[in-house]
Amino acid sequence: MQDGLMHTHDEEARKFFRHSGVHCVLAPRYASNKMSIFKQQVVGTLFTHHQKCVIVDTQATGNNRKITAFLGGLDLCDGRYDTPEHRLFKDLTTVFKDDFHNPTFPVNKSDGPRQPWHDLHCKIEGPAAYDILTNFEQRWKKSAKWKVSVRRAVSWHHDTLVKINRMSWIVSPSADEQNAHVCEENDPENWHVQIFRSIDSGSVKGFPKDVQEAESQNLVCAKNLQIDKSIHNAYVKAIRSAQHFIYIENQYFIGSSYYWSSHKGAGAENLIPIELAIKIARKIAAREPFAAYIIIPMWPEGNPTTAPMQEILYWQGQTMSMMYKIIADALRKEGLDDAHPQDYLNFYCLGKREVTAEVPAPTSHSNENSPLRLAQKFRRFMIYVHSKGMIIDDEFVLIGSANINQRSLDGLRDTEIAMGAYQPHHSWAGSQGPPRGQVYGYRMSLWAEHLGTVKECFRQPQSMECVQLVNQMAEDNWACYVSPQMVDMKGHLMRYPIKVEKDGRVVPLPGHESFPDVGGKVLGSHSSLPNALTT
Repeated sequence: MQDGLMHTHDEEARKFFRHSGVHCVLAPRYASNKMSIFKQQVVGTLFTHHQKCVIVDTQATGNNRKITAFLGGLDLCDGRYDTPEHRLFKDLTTVFKDDFHNPTFPVNKSDGPRQPWHDLHCKIEGPAAYDILTNFEQRWKKSAKWKVSVRRAVSWHHDTLVKINRMSWIVSPSADEQNAHVCEENDPENWHVQIFRSIDSGSVKGFPKDVQEAESQNLVCAKNLQIDKSIHNAYVKAIRSAQHFIYIENQYFIGSSYYWSSHKGAGAENLIPIELAIKIARKIAAREPFAAYIIIPMWPEGNPTTAPMQEILYWQGQTMSMMYKIIADALRKEGLDDAHPQDYLNFYCLGKREVTAEVPAPTSHSNENSPLRLAQKFRRFMIYVHSKGMIIDDEFVLIGSANINQRSLDGLRDTEIAMGAYQPHHSWAGSQGPPRGQVYGYRMSLWAEHLGTVKECFRQPQSMECVQLVNQMAEDNWACYVSPQMVDMKGHLMRYPIKVEKDGRVVPLPGHESFPDVGGKVLGSHSSLPNALTT
């Protein structure tokens, strides 16, 4: 089986579709030919196409068809299927027999543990779905151009791209705007949706070359390049508009390096972490309740003791330290001596213990103290958070493929796509109070999964009561996770294993400087790897 470089079975997929009616193209992250040869090699070596979207035609009114799209964090490869139970050892020979995935260590598929997977994805209908189609068409045309130039013997070209606008039975926003909408504007369940990207003109065909025209489309113009950084801009604008709370789930959390205590030139220049910290500082100054909840994986996927993973964890620690210092300084400035930075900002991770009456003997011959045997002995493992989403005030949701790091938000590195959405009839302004629409329901369902229960205070995430309860539940779950005794956890949400001092310093959690079973410093270590690879 040929997994491909990222173990996503791309080579296998291409072979599977060969000589079929499916045109399968493996599209490397080629840089714009306007760049220098050196920069082209850097982009092609370090960065990837990271968008995840599926576009299909579905039933519309009468005999018409419409475009429906799906996007988010889910890759179309093995190891991504899961349920809210997030099984570790159960059903390995049935449900997960051909879908086993755990890159942390070599493991027999029938022994486990598998790596549970948590992700966010969404379905989009209406005019916004056609924007996702446009993105695909622009990407396809650029990839086809590269394919023809690199291998002129190839038999296909742009004509393989279906011309949707020539098909009268497929509803098109440009031709029939009303039919493209899913519901009426005054429908209480109506949504407003916008599509965002991180991408440059080296990866799409169709960006305007004229500077004024490009800037009118909110593109950033660099030397011989047009850059779409709208995902980053959407995050920043949403954070600045937040009034009550911010809830984030993301695979990474690295940024605002220019404000770190060291390594200010690391190149992780995205604004998201510092915007969050400044938002909290301003709420502290205004004496207004506000809370930020951030869920990240316990460690980056793979072996957390390796140099790349340790450096990612190091940058993450630098980001956390910077944020907590800003918050601690704001509390000190306001004379709030009894307050703690974690009254406002908290990081969490997800984990699972699977307690059974009998622990089957593993068939592997690993050392008794190896990470694998320890994970099997204690029947525990992290739930890998691959989500890329944010909820603001229960009225706005952002979901996509972009991580909170420079690779995803730069526009010149990994290519990404995301959507931002809200329900006009379920906003603080439209509801005359806390929104109780589908965004609220979505967050509450996520919290119910992570915490294993629903509490009344969850309806007011900005309240100190809610912050304290969630933190206590996360603390209790962490204690259960690391206990040498077999203990059932109530939910999966755990405190992230760091200690935050009152002055904002982030230090290792005493007794848990390294991750349970698998090792690797929680706060990471710096290496000589290129910063562009790990930020």
